Amino acid sequence: MNAKEIRDNTLPELNEQLAKLKEELFNLRFQLAINQLDNPMRIVAVKKDIARVKTVIREKESAADSTEA
Repeated sequence: MNAKEIRDNTLPELNEQLAKLKEELFNLRFQLAINQLDNPMRIVAVKKDIARVKTVIREKESAADSTEA
């Protein structure tokens, strides 16, 4: 997932995507704890995706605030 794909989404879609990513991260951490995780680098990738989504959400919220003021 890249930043351009994320920026094309609306704010509700981004919040839904963020929830899914957080759930996936939880599941990956659980798999890691019970030694069933096949690809540990997936945790790093999901964390980066979460950061990207949060960044875009923040950008959209601040852009909305600046247009209202």
